[in-house]
Amino acid sequence: MMLFLKILSFFLDWFYVFTFLNVIHIFLPLRPNFYLRLAAFFVCNFVSTVVIYSNDLPGLVGALLGFSLMILVFHWGYWAKKITTILVFYPTVIAVNYLMQDIGARCFFWISKAPVEESMGWSSWQLLLSTAFYALSLLLRLLFWIVLWLLLRKSLFRTAPNLTGNMWRMVDLLALAPFTAIFTIIYFMPKNPLVVYPICFASIFSSFGCIYLVSYICVSMETAYHAQELEQKQAYYQQRQNAEERVRALYHDMKNHLLVLERQLATPEPLEMIEKLQQEVASYEDYIHTGNDILDIILAEKAALAREKQIAFSVAADLKGMDFMEPLDISAIFGNGLDNAMEASEQLEEGARGILLKAGKVQQFLSILIVNNCAGKRKASHHGTTKQDPFFHGFGIPNMKKAVAKYGGQLTTRYGKGTFTLKILIPIPLLHND
Repeated sequence: MMLFLKILSFFLDWFYVFTFLNVIHIFLPLRPNFYLRLAAFFVCNFVSTVVIYSNDLPGLVGALLGFSLMILVFHWGYWAKKITTILVFYPTVIAVNYLMQDIGARCFFWISKAPVEESMGWSSWQLLLSTAFYALSLLLRLLFWIVLWLLLRKSLFRTAPNLTGNMWRMVDLLALAPFTAIFTIIYFMPKNPLVVYPICFASIFSSFGCIYLVSYICVSMETAYHAQELEQKQAYYQQRQNAEERVRALYHDMKNHLLVLERQLATPEPLEMIEKLQQEVASYEDYIHTGNDILDIILAEKAALAREKQIAFSVAADLKGMDFMEPLDISAIFGNGLDNAMEASEQLEEGARGILLKAGKVQQFLSILIVNNCAGKRKASHHGTTKQDPFFHGFGIPNMKKAVAKYGGQLTTRYGKGTFTLKILIPIPLLHND
């Protein structure tokens, strides 16, 4: 029986390491190198199983350094995400390991009435019971991380890639409180260790609570975007219906106008009438057909805005069959790209403003090119924006990069003489290739 419990403890310990790495993978994927992944698995066994007791400052600092090095070396991602992972998982590992070990030990000594020191003589039954409680503590720890993984994987696998650097930094600030609490309470352990239990539980729930809160906010924002998308579609189709009615009415009037023109060719009045017809027809130039309804909506809106701001807007786009991209990603790429182009064009005099958009299939790629005139290269801040309030701005290019990276594409930018060029190449999936 003793041998069985030891073997069971061995497998529970390593299965816990595997589960723990999968939970971290929600935030930071492991580097693709096979040997680094294998090394991460063995290093994680030492880092994630550490148990810290009172007044053990070297143990606290050593565990923190080891955990930080594991995140930095074996995982890739933004620095803000790595810091978040350390701030969230380190106190949780310390708290869970301490709780499982201390509660298991208290239960064992309470039931077995064994002396505190094993050297004082434990019976075979007490040794067996001690091993059984140790295996049980490992099982409970494993179940905790499995439940945590099941609770977080759906929401955070979808949310984590969409968080911006500023959002991750906000999570870091929230996670700093439980990190400081668990670090302090275990080092300055009170005489009654039971006081530590509420702090440990609060640290665990608050650490992942802030992550779940950010996830909930992101999902709510995504839902709002979908609602806005539906409203845009409805408005677009209503505009199309109204436009068709206007075209039919204009066609009816044009027949009558042409009859009048035939009788008045020798007078200057036809020139005025022709000019008036041209002005009426000009309003229909906003309707650009690309083969993608979402992009048509975006371009119709941007074309009307460009004409209002006296910006020459030229479009050559064909996205027929390019339905592998999600509507929100199309909106992020084209909407942000054209918004940035218009903001740059507005800095110029009216006659110098211009935007060119080209999009379509080039070999096995979807190629997107946005070129706009600009006043010259401006130095952006580290947030990626030149605006005075970078917290609420500067998400345009980063959001575009995330949308492009989602499909394995690349985004490049280049300043020329008075122009700014944004180029995107996205590989087209095989099922969408002719």
